[in-house]
Amino acid sequence: MKIAVTGKGGVGKTTFAACLARLYADEGRKVLCADVDPDANLGLALGFTEEDLSKITPITEMKDMIKQRTHADEFERFFKINPKVDDLPDKLAHEINGVKLLLMGTVKVGGQGCVCPEHVILKRLLSHMIIQRDEVVIMDMEAGLEHLSRGTTDMVDQFIVVVEPGARSIQTYHSVQRLAKDLGVNKVSVVANKVRGPEDEEFIKNSVPAEDLLGMIHYSNDVSDADRRCASPYDFAPAAVEEIRAIKNKMDAQTI
Repeated sequence: MKIAVTGKGGVGKTTFAACLARLYADEGRKVLCADVDPDANLGLALGFTEEDLSKITPITEMKDMIKQRTHADEFERFFKINPKVDDLPDKLAHEINGVKLLLMGTVKVGGQGCVCPEHVILKRLLSHMIIQRDEVVIMDMEAGLEHLSRGTTDMVDQFIVVVEPGARSIQTYHSVQRLAKDLGVNKVSVVANKVRGPEDEEFIKNSVPAEDLLGMIHYSNDVSDADRRCASPYDFAPAAVEEIRAIKNKMDAQTI
């Protein structure tokens, strides 16, 4: 399974990605997660402590490694666009609760679609994880897919947008649909989070085609409590985990 999870900031995509990863790990599956979101909260949601994470250097900040792999010159005007990355997941991943985490980091340059050594490393590494790794790969993306390419998207089993009941969140879903279509992906699924009752359920059903809706996760104080504790919601929010388990089972059935 290769899964890309995206959505507007604050909708709960990291909670969903982390619980999904823990569910697969508890089945005895090998799981590799990539935190590609600039906010980088996936580690906490998996169970790492803030102290643990403070000791992990994001891949895009590993300047010496990036320079060595890309053979970049002093001004980064010339560099290799197909660097060796196949050994990096095993070298750089940190494991907790049966899940391996790669903290990807972000490319701190202006403009979109830039090509720089850091961007090349990220893109090559994600492509390697999608195409060549045999683990369940879960990518916690920002609200965009620019680090993916047309050559890798057909290997992704699920493109999932996490939304909450609100017009702006649904607008993000449609934006991701357009971005995905540009990459040759015609099927984008939706998980609705923070659903509070019948009105929210009706809003989601009226906003998302039934064939695209994987399921709903109802608002949980337990998830909020886990966040305040900097703890994994998987260990403190059993009702939400069971709803995510049902979504996971539906995803698994779709890929058989």
